[in-house]
Amino acid sequence: MATGQAPAAGRLDQITGWQVRDPTPVAAKEDDAAGVESRYAWFRLAAALALSTMGGIGMWSIVVVLPAVQEEFGAARGDATLPYTATMVAIAVGGVLMGRLADRCGTLLPVCWGIAGLAAGYLGAGLAGSLWQFTIVQALAIGLIGTSATFGPLIADVSHWFQRNRGLAIAICACGNYLAGAIWPPVLQYLIDTIGWRETYFSLSMICVATMLPLTLALRRPPPRAQPPVQAGAREAESERPLGLSPNVLQALLVLAGVACCVAMAMPQVHVVAYCADLGYGAARGAQMLSLMFGFGIVSRLAAGFIADRIGGLATLVLGSVLQMLALGLYLTFDDLASLYVISALFGLVQGGIVPSYAIVVRENFPAHETGQRLGLVLTTTLAGMALGGWLTGVIFDWSGSYRLAFVHGIAWNLLNAGIAMWLLHRSMGMASPRPALA
Repeated sequence: MATGQAPAAGRLDQITGWQVRDPTPVAAKEDDAAGVESRYAWFRLAAALALSTMGGIGMWSIVVVLPAVQEEFGAARGDATLPYTATMVAIAVGGVLMGRLADRCGTLLPVCWGIAGLAAGYLGAGLAGSLWQFTIVQALAIGLIGTSATFGPLIADVSHWFQRNRGLAIAICACGNYLAGAIWPPVLQYLIDTIGWRETYFSLSMICVATMLPLTLALRRPPPRAQPPVQAGAREAESERPLGLSPNVLQALLVLAGVACCVAMAMPQVHVVAYCADLGYGAARGAQMLSLMFGFGIVSRLAAGFIADRIGGLATLVLGSVLQMLALGLYLTFDDLASLYVISALFGLVQGGIVPSYAIVVRENFPAHETGQRLGLVLTTTLAGMALGGWLTGVIFDWSGSYRLAFVHGIAWNLLNAGIAMWLLHRSMGMASPRPALA
């Protein structure tokens, strides 16, 4: 080494004693520092959770504002529920579209579109002069573009940044809509009572931009670099026949399972308030039980993610499905007030982890570049299942005069979900190769 020359950064050769420059490019080192399981990955997860919690406002604002909108436009209750139905359908469709966009262009673009949709939607809906104008703006801007971009695409994005703790990370991100359900309704009700629903919507337009736009800075980096070619090739070969099935067959089974579990899940979540009122306990008791479900649902999602990292997504799905079915059976057996509180807490504790399990199953069995689209489709069907289950339960109640047959109906759908999950788990246990996530 020439005298006076600064030693090159690198390692010391054990034979010659000379300093050898580290061949790893600086850019690669920086990429590794911001890669899978890194501190940046956890920071990105925190930003995704915050974005999901803020974006979830689009799912709950319409529920809280419903009475004020009905009074404002002089609509019947059936007509006044149209904006909610249209919004839920739009969120379901938007989940697929935004997931596909995220697969093609990255997560940042759909999330930015979502923020713009929420801002424009709340401004436009607040200026609506009729119920149909309010419905169109609420569904297309807030639902289709806004809220849909802040759930499925963010969960898919988080799945790329974790391996050992992938289940826990997905579960944490999936808590966003539950946190939104716990935080936003009382805040919105206070604002509506204080300044009116139109001014509340105008305020939400500014709040979404001011709080969400800075969080998008955490999403600027692309996903971590791919694994070495040998492992990547193994995963792609496995993904051609996931669980020994064609990808579309597995997708269809997950879609059917998503509908079935959420038809069953909708029975307590949608009708527990009315159920308590029919039993003579009052609607307020039912609202408390619903809040209890969501609170324990957050615990359930975190626990399910922790469990999935150890036993896999399919086994976690089976566990959640069977426990949910048992909890539904308890509603058939007990109807005193204290028991209903306990059962509602138990139901929240077992059902909250089911939906994140689908995200883990998708990530384990499909190529990474298809995660957004395929996960968006599965999450869309869970929303459709909730809507279908809520409606069917009402129809069965009108026909039978009680909720008892409706609980039996929910258990039957739950059996279908558990059967599909168990069959897929059986196939996965019979496969000779390891799960793609552990390749």
